[in-house]
Amino acid sequence: MTEEPYRWLEAIQNRREYIQDHLKGATPVFAVSRPEGILLVGVGQGQSKVFEIYDRHAFAALGHPVDIEKVRQSAIEAAHVEGFSRSSRDVTLRRLVGFSLSPTLKNSFEQIFSPPLIVESLFAELGETPAQDALVRLHFDGNHHYEVSGALMAHSDRKVEAEAQAWLKQNLRPEHSVRQAVLVVLTAWRAVTQHLPFTGLVVEPEGPALVEGRLVELALLDRRVAGPVHYRKLDFSNLPG
Repeated sequence: MTEEPYRWLEAIQNRREYIQDHLKGATPVFAVSRPEGILLVGVGQGQSKVFEIYDRHAFAALGHPVDIEKVRQSAIEAAHVEGFSRSSRDVTLRRLVGFSLSPTLKNSFEQIFSPPLIVESLFAELGETPAQDALVRLHFDGNHHYEVSGALMAHSDRKVEAEAQAWLKQNLRPEHSVRQAVLVVLTAWRAVTQHLPFTGLVVEPEGPALVEGRLVELALLDRRVAGPVHYRKLDFSNLPG
């Protein structure tokens, strides 16, 4: 009996390593707060990484496609229950993540006799101004934190995440067009995926060359839209310079 707690801790550690091994090689996703809204960026090979959740909310993730879909469905269901029982303006990331998604992921991670959810994710909530935007990083074990710098990346390596976010904060400018902002983010994506140092990294002028034939998935929670739904997909090739 006295060995049981140690066996549980060992099982949890093995489970953590199992998830981290499966996330190696997955490419990162990004959210950046800008004057016109919150820009979300993912790069892949056909599997969607960027999703609408509710009127002012979006989600981006990496990991197993089935598990990404499970988290997406959970987020949509929680948002709609909240919106139906209260009001659409009462749907907030603080309630969705704190009361629903984070406990769900924590329980999944600690249930050592069931398959874990292999997913790293970020959530975005559009405010009236960039200062009121909310960006939340949610980890596979249910831990989460709010990012206040206006730039957030989800990846399997937390040290690389911090380096990329610091570089994005230095290189993104409010006066950038959406296309220029996307190029900054894609330059960071290339640095992460090709293990390039961020010191001295220069923004690349051409997006398609950066991703080497992969699909660039873009969405904007558009602050300029007057109606309740602010999420819209973007096509990089049609973005004005």
